[in-house]
Amino acid sequence: MTVLVTGAAGFIGMHVAAALLARGERVIGIDNFTPYYSVALKHARIAALRAQGGDRFVFHEVDFGDADALDAALAGAEFDRIVHLGAQPGVRYSLENPRAYVHSNIAGQVNMLELARHRGAAHLVYASSSSVYGLRKDMPFRVEDRADTPISLYAATKRADELMSETYAHLFRLPQTGLRFFTVYGPWGRPDMAVWKFTDAVMNGRPIDVYNHGDMRRDFTYIDDIVAGVLASLDHPPADDGMVKAGGFTTPHRLYNIGNNRPEALMDLIGEIERACGRTAKLNLLSMQDGDVYETYADISAIAGDLGYAPTTPIAVGVPAFVDWYQRYEACSDAGR
Repeated sequence: MTVLVTGAAGFIGMHVAAALLARGERVIGIDNFTPYYSVALKHARIAALRAQGGDRFVFHEVDFGDADALDAALAGAEFDRIVHLGAQPGVRYSLENPRAYVHSNIAGQVNMLELARHRGAAHLVYASSSSVYGLRKDMPFRVEDRADTPISLYAATKRADELMSETYAHLFRLPQTGLRFFTVYGPWGRPDMAVWKFTDAVMNGRPIDVYNHGDMRRDFTYIDDIVAGVLASLDHPPADDGMVKAGGFTTPHRLYNIGNNRPEALMDLIGEIERACGRTAKLNLLSMQDGDVYETYADISAIAGDLGYAPTTPIAVGVPAFVDWYQRYEACSDAGR
């Protein structure tokens, strides 16, 4: 059994690939090392996967937004399932470079759908985002809620991905699961995300930019809990039985929220980082930024009921685990400079 994992050099992609390898599967990973954040970190993730997987891990550097390059890279490669986690991430960056989102998140999604269709993939699991809910004020967010008022281009591209996937499920009966991720953090995380940025600032004595004067809440979800949900989804493709699935579709396509189901106050997160680092944070209190939302809160009843998904990691456990990894990673990076 071989799984194609896009975004294998990314945060979630690397962890999903590692979990697949750990249970004995073969993995083909693809990524194009975009410089949105540290390329060195991305290369380190791939090096870790190669060390773990040996000849069961094959990697191709390719841009899946380029259909011809994708086809050429995967010519002759055999795989039966796809986990499509590659994307151009980030709400704020979409204000600066919108075309990158159209290329990766729109054209790239179509390319992966075409690949899955023509290769006869048994299941395509793809990444969506909690950002699709926009400025909804009724909590928690449910997959049945309307998601037609995005407040960032990033969110709009992710909602478009869901709709395009439904079209392919309808026309070609392609089994698919879309996962709306909620603020993922943990070892090997992204430097542009709050937990890494705040930890780095605290450890180096820099002030933390805290938006909406700290009055924000996020459904912070530890990476191990996310991976458990991704693999459970992959292992149980939706049936083409005409029954209504999570998200409201009757095709072999469903949508799940995948989060911690426990929104945390931003200031509580900062407190956990301070305790883990043994240092006090300096705070630069700012107004809310364009494209941000006050709170995210995942209703996970659909994925819990269908697949038994049950996140177990609170920030009091996850944050120290991240800080421990961060300190070791930075020490290795400094030694290599």
